[in-house]
Parts: sequence; structure tokens; C-alpha cells
Amino acid sequence: MLEPIGLDERDEAVYDALIRRTRATAAELAADCGLTPGAAGRVLRSLVGLGLASAGQGRPVSYAAVPPDSALEAVLREREQALNGVRAHVSALTSLYRAGSRFAHPGDLVEVVSGREEVNRNWVQMQRASRTQVRGFDCPPYAAAAGHSEPNPVELELLARGVKYRVLYDSSVLELPGWLEDVAIGIRLGEQARIATGLPGKLAICDDRVAMLPLLRPGDDTVTASYVIHPSPLLDALVALFETVWERSVQIRPSTPPADVDPPERLSPEEEKLLTLLASGATDKAAGRALGWSERTVQRHITKLLRRFGAQTRFQLAMEATRRGWI
Repeated sequence: MLEPIGLDERDEAVYDALIRRTRATAAELAADCGLTPGAAGRVLRSLVGLGLASAGQGRPVSYAAVPPDSALEAVLREREQALNGVRAHVSALTSLYRAGSRFAHPGDLVEVVSGREEVNRNWVQMQRASRTQVRGFDCPPYAAAAGHSEPNPVELELLARGVKYRVLYDSSVLELPGWLEDVAIGIRLGEQARIATGLPGKLAICDDRVAMLPLLRPGDDTVTASYVIHPSPLLDALVALFETVWERSVQIRPSTPPADVDPPERLSPEEEKLLTLLASGATDKAAGRALGWSERTVQRHITKLLRRFGAQTRFQLAMEATRRGWI
């Protein structure tokens, strides 16, 4: 139990025996612990050096235990100070490494990972190494037969651990059946999701440390190769690109009616989805595809909602829905 503060198993056995006796000689503790008197004496002198015991003046020398709460607390403070020094040194070394790597040979700043399994393995490792946040562009094509990706299990795990996920989805995903339900799972667990139009492609950035840029050719539906970008001006540019698009995007907020709303005023599940899709920037056509409706059916439901909320335009509808807490 006390190995983290520098005591091995034998040291701890002698210390425990001394605590039980309060005061004892090396010979007495040697008998208690099955050691030679010389070995017990060396351990006791080490405990004195750590401030866990004190030595008397007589012969044979008797040793007394220092109260554990004060003695061990002092040792812990010393260890914490030492660890803080190590952390500061690691931080300085990391800064030096990053500064040097930014001007390393270009071939060292960007690597190509090939093979679907290798790409997936690197992606999982990148996420698990993240400490603060993961940012990404998410857009078709998807390998899943349903046309949309399933919830990322690593993301759900890291969200629970406190790692922030900010994901920008291309507006084309609004047409995919079931997409909103998948994204809502992550949003309920803490994912920050937004919609943007015309994303240039898939992208993942873990902290400000590394990015992955999949290589996709026209017609590809799976990622079999990716660029992995290490700290460099290129990585800085990708981070800046993400943040710029993020600021200009539309937040996705799955509708959740307030619990105190009377049943007659509640939206149906289909109306909730429609309102969320419209607030996210979906066209009538995209909303229809996502809901499995015709474009005319979408327009009919929108007209119904306009009348119900007493709104003249879609903008007024969104404002009224926001005021009532629908979105």
C-alpha cells in the first residue's frame, strides 16, 4: 500500500510492526518480521530518514514510530512537490518537442495510414488519447447499409469521462432516414452538434495534437487510407478551418417538450422531428426524406404548425417554438 511513497514490502512490514509496538529495537522487530537484526536495522534507519520513525540515544538503540497521520502527510507533500516538478519539466519538454516538430522534415509531419483496420485502429487510439476535446466534420459517404453511421462507442465512453465532442454535420445528412435519432443519442450524452452546408470532407482533430484526414476518391464508401497530421502549420490551419465553419453553422437541438406542457399542446413525435429538422436548416425535400414523407406532406404539416402557433412565416414559427421551449 505504501509503495508509491518509496516503501517496499519489507519496509512496510517493519513499519507496521513498529506502529503496533510504538517503540522497539531492531532485534525485536527482526523477530516480528522474520528478518536478521542487521536487515531490520537498515530498514529502521531508512524510516528515520523518511521521517516515519525516530531513534533513541541508548544501547541497543530503540526506535519509536512517528504518528502516521503527520509523518505520512509530510512524505506525501514532498512527493507531490516532486511530482509537480516532474510535470513542469514534462510540460517544458513537450513545448520544446512541439516547437521542434513544427519545423521538422515535412515527411515527419504527415503520415499516410493504409488499410481499413489500420485506419480504424489509429482513429480509436487518437480518441482515447484525447484529454480535452475531439472536433470533426461528418459527412457522407457512409459504409453502413442504412446510409448513416451508428453511434461511436468510443465517443460515448469519452463523453462520460468528460472529453468534449464538437461535431459538424454536412447538411446532406438531413436526408438520411434515422440520422436524427442517431445524433440525438450523442447530444443527450453531451455531444455538441451543428449543421453546415458544403463541408469539404471528413475530418477529425483530437485536442490540438493530431488530426486525421481520410482519403476518399469519388465512388468510395469506406475509408481505406488517411492522412495523420502532427503538430504543424497544416494542423493549425485545419483547426482554424473547423472553428470558422463552427461559428457559422446551425446548432442541432432535438425537440424535448417541457414536462409541464398540457397534452393538447404537445407535439407529436413526427412534429418534433420536423421542427428540429427545419430549425437545423433542412429543406422540405430533405425533411421529407428523413421522415419518409413526400414533400407535399411536409408542407402540409408545416402549414398545420403555422396555424397552430399563430405564425405567418417559418421564422415566426421557429421563434414561437423556441419561446415555448420546443427547440
